[in-house]
Formats: sequence, structure tokens, C-alpha cells
Amino acid sequence: MGRVIRFGIIGCGLMGREFASAAARWMHLTSMRARPEIVAVCDVNESLMGWFADHVPSVTQAVTDYRALLANPDVDAVYCAVPHVLHAEIYPAILAAGKHLLGEKPFGMDLAQNRVISAAIAAHPELVVRCSSEMPFYPGAQRVIDFVRSGAVGEVIEVEAAFLHSSDINPDKPINWKRMVGVNGAYGCMGDLGMHVLHVPLRLGWRPDAVSASLMKRVSTRPDGSGARVACETWDNATITGHVAAGDFPLVLKTWRIAPGESNTWSIRVLGMQGSAFFTTKHPRQWQKLEYRNGGPQAWQVEDLGYQSLFPTITGGIFEFGFTDAIQQMWAAFVDELAGGDARGFGCATPDEAAAHHAILTAALQAGTTRQVVAVDYGAAA
Repeated sequence: MGRVIRFGIIGCGLMGREFASAAARWMHLTSMRARPEIVAVCDVNESLMGWFADHVPSVTQAVTDYRALLANPDVDAVYCAVPHVLHAEIYPAILAAGKHLLGEKPFGMDLAQNRVISAAIAAHPELVVRCSSEMPFYPGAQRVIDFVRSGAVGEVIEVEAAFLHSSDINPDKPINWKRMVGVNGAYGCMGDLGMHVLHVPLRLGWRPDAVSASLMKRVSTRPDGSGARVACETWDNATITGHVAAGDFPLVLKTWRIAPGESNTWSIRVLGMQGSAFFTTKHPRQWQKLEYRNGGPQAWQVEDLGYQSLFPTITGGIFEFGFTDAIQQMWAAFVDELAGGDARGFGCATPDEAAAHHAILTAALQAGTTRQVVAVDYGAAA
């Protein structure tokens, strides 16, 4: 299994536990250059660290101040999963401490905070820094990516990427920090879900030069847990339509937290003059493609994939891939890069991609609030 990379986790909530679970199942992967070992955890809520004490025996440090974790010489790399408003404070501190970083999206609450993070990254070129985005690691998503890279699509007609939730359709769901502009940021759902829908388009070189956006608020107040209702400040749904000049086609991005009937659905659809491809996590073991020649038939083909992951595992190919597998594959890509590999040709989202996604979301926020088409300024995100 090669070298051991010692990790600290800052933020011991849902995603921190997911990483710990992926690390505990590392023997599931085959032929890895390295393996992660979680040695330190940090959260301001001490009760959240109890789970790690019970389930992760390699943890030797549990602290409420992230600075104490960063001072630990036994920590090589950090996974940081904290509210968006804290990114610009903690991410640069992680890098200043000489630790590699996998950070949660959106890499800063807004464009200004992302610039602070980008400057810190530029000051530490020796460190590997990536942004979390697990959905493209589904086998079906990888097939769509490979199909596009092969040139099978021809001239692009349209690309659509979506991430859809439905839980917020309940107006009595208690408010959380993602509904507070001061903690989540003015992007609302775009900040929380935007990297998910932009990871693949940006990786394939599809950068919109201008965008329009439809931003929606449907729930104005939510329970605060003490019997009162408080303002629900952020956008519920966003539909962004961009124009990709390099190819002259529309790029449609949907980040919806009120999508009736959708539990946690990610999808990518590419339509082209010679070929088209589609994948959705709603049907995790399948992908669809259409290959067309002039005058020929136009018929979508559906292929069952089973368990055919980017990083090989012990799981037989006839079985089904799921969300926890995608999380582990994302972590495998990051750990592989830390160990000197190339993530088998598809790495986690890069800082440059995170900066580009901020440029797009900044333009989309302006477009949605002014009802205008707004040019995307990628230079402003540099």
C-alpha cells in the first residue's frame, strides 16, 4: 500500500465522518501508492469528536482550536469541512502551516475570499491543494467524460449539468447555516452546489464567456428550533445559462434545493452533432450514448456498467457503485496525487477550477438579480 499520509480533519460533521469511513475501508482499493491515516481531528463542537474516539483508533489528537491541530508535526495533510465563511481564514492557515489541503467547496464564501485563498495557494506551490467534488467519479460520469475526450461528440449542441435536492421543499425544515447569507454567502445554493455542476464542464474546457440566471426564493422563513420562525435569506434554486464561445453553444447549470421528487440527483448531459451522452446518479449503474452518422438512425443506447471504477477495487464488476464509493474514489485521486501520481487522468477539482467557478457564480448572481446577461470576468478571479 506504499507510504502512509497522516491526515487531520477540521470539521467533524457529516463529510468528516465520510472521509474517516473511506479511509477505514482503504483495503477496498488495490494497487494504491499510499494510504491515509487520520491522526488528528478538530471541531468547535466537542460532542462531534466522540464518534472519532469511538471508531478511529489512529486519532491521537482531538482539539477545539484548529491552530493546535496545525501545530501538530504528525499531520501531513488536512481535510477541511467548515462553513463557507471560515474558508478564507482557515485554508490559508493550513497552507502556512505546510499542510496539503483538500478543502470543501466553494473555496471561499465569495470572490473576494477566494482571492485570499488563491494568493495563499500561490505562495505555497510545494503543496497539493484540491477542492472536494465526488460525483464525477461515478463510472457512468467517467464514461461520459471519456466519450467527449475521444472526439465522438463532434460539434457540441448543448451541455447541461445539474444537482438537485428536494428536502428544502418542506417549509418546516429547521433553518441551518446554508440559509444564512452571513455564513453561507450571497450565492446561496450556487455556492454550495456550483462546484458539483462545474467540475466536469471546466475540466473539459467549457468556460462560459457570459451568463444569464434565474434565481428563486420560495421559502421566506424557517423554524429556528426555539419556536420562532426566522428569515431564510439565501436562494433556493438557480438555473444558469451560459454561452461557451469556444464552440458557440449553451451551457445550462442547475443547482436546486427545491426539486420535487429528487433526493440527491447529479447529472451531466452532452448533446452533439455526431454523438451525445448522458449520466444521472438516479440510475447509477447505467450511462447512455447516441452515435450518429449523416442520414443514419438516431437511437440512444443504454449500457449497464456495474462496478467499473477509476481506481480498481476488490469489488466484482457485476455489482453496483454508490455514493460512498464515489467519496472513496475522490479521496483515492487526492492521495494518489500526494504520493506523486496523476490521479489516473482525472483528479479532484483544482484551485484554478475553483477560481473559475467563482467567476461564473459571481456573474450569475449579478445576472440573476439584475435580469441581465453578464460577462464572466475570469481575470477578476485570478
